[in-house]
Formats: sequence, C-alpha cells, structure tokens
Amino acid sequence: MHREVIQELESWRRAGVAWVPRIEPVLPAAAPSPGAKTATTPPDRPASPPAPLPAAPQETDMPKKATPSPLTLLADRCTTFQPLELARPDRESRLAALKERVAACQRCSELARTRTQTVFGVGNPEARIVFIGEAPGADEDAKGEPFVGRAGQLLNDIIKACRLQREDIYICNILRCRPPGNRLPSFAEAENCREYLDGQLAIVNPDYIVCWGSCAAKNLLGTEEAIGKLRGKFYTYGRARVLCTYHPSYLLRNPAAKKDVWEDMKFLFKEMGVDLTAK
Repeated sequence: MHREVIQELESWRRAGVAWVPRIEPVLPAAAPSPGAKTATTPPDRPASPPAPLPAAPQETDMPKKATPSPLTLLADRCTTFQPLELARPDRESRLAALKERVAACQRCSELARTRTQTVFGVGNPEARIVFIGEAPGADEDAKGEPFVGRAGQLLNDIIKACRLQREDIYICNILRCRPPGNRLPSFAEAENCREYLDGQLAIVNPDYIVCWGSCAAKNLLGTEEAIGKLRGKFYTYGRARVLCTYHPSYLLRNPAAKKDVWEDMKFLFKEMGVDLTAK
C-alpha cells in the first residue's frame, strides 16, 4: 500500500502537480456515556394555526357610563355654604359688602350689558327661612329688589297666610341680573352667580330654604327632577333643610295649583313646630 501511494505521488509530480491540499480526516462521533440524555430533533410537524384574536367588543357589550348633567356638575363644583355664626351687625355689614361686589360684577357679559341694575336680595339677615327664586324680571330689574311684580304680590299673600311678614324672611334668586326677555338662566350664568348665592346663605345661615319653581330647585340641588316630583319632601343643602314648590308665576297661570303650594307651606311650618290650620 505504501509503495503504491509513493508511485502515484511520483506520477503526479511528473505531471506537474506541485501541491496537494490537506484533507482533514472525519472522526466518528463519540459514543454517548451511559445514562446521558441525548437531544433529539423532533420530526417535522405541520405548524399549528395561530390562536384566533379575541373579538373586538361591540358597542352594545360595553358598559354604558352615565354622563352627568351640567346641573350635577355645577352642584359637584360648588361648595355648599359654610354657616357663619355672626351677630346681626356683622351679618348686615357682610351682606352690604357682598352686594357691592355683585353690583360691579361683569362675569356674564350679556347680562351686565343689558341689566338696569343688579338685584341682590332683601329681608331679615337672621331669618330662619330663605326664599330662592330663579332670576329677576322686568319689575325687579327696574326696582332692584326680588319678587316685586305680580308674582311678588302673590308671594306676599302666601307669606301673610303663613302668619309672617315679608321682612321676616330673606329673599333672593339664583341670578342677580335679569336675563333678556325673561328667559331662564343658563348653566354658565348660574355657575357664575353661585358664589354670591352661597355667600348670602352663609351669612344669613337659615334653618330652611324654599326653592320657588323648578329653576331654583334644579340649580340649588343639582337635579333634573321635575318640580312636581320634588315636592312633599325635604332635602339638605349645607345644614339647611330644603323644600321645593311651584313658583308664584306658575300659580298666576294655573290657579288650581295654589292648594298644592298651601299644602307645601303647611308641611314646612309643621316641621318648624307651627300648625297653620290652628285658629
């Protein structure tokens, strides 16, 4: 074997071959040691189909979030009045100072431009009861006092039937300026004026509040309930108990509702310890 290899190489040299590449021998794989685990290549398998993506939630499947009404948002943003324990002269001076601020207010540009004057509030600064209406009308805008027109005269009659005088109660409105055309106050206007309303309530510090009409009730309490559903029960604002009833202007258009207001007044005064039916 060795001689044949030499002869073959000699024949390659004579043929002009000067270099032959080195070929590395291929060694056999070592036998695995006993007990050793060997890696195996799994046989080819068809690829599994991808897991299906979860279905996008349909609008009907998604929980519905209640959208708060502007009135609710207003009630949430407004801090209910913090009652002030003040002597009468201090109440009067604070109300006077607040009235001056209101008179110079320009927060609602349309109302400030069209009003004759602001309508702050009148009555007893130590009153147990505060009456709240919606906004000044033409008569109130002219005189600068709330509830002085026909509806105001009817309110005076209601007060007398309750064995009180107008001067015994404190009277104000949701707004202190007349909206053009006697329209209802807007949400933004009520929000702008809320600081003044809560300021008056804090100074007077009443035990009871009567909201005359749905506008006053909805803006004070932050509710969308109709006035008919709000009647006949007490609510709370600050420390005061709140009663809601029909506005006197509604009674002028619907005289039959006067008996409902009288029931509301009896309900209020019974809570105060006064029986209006007693002779």
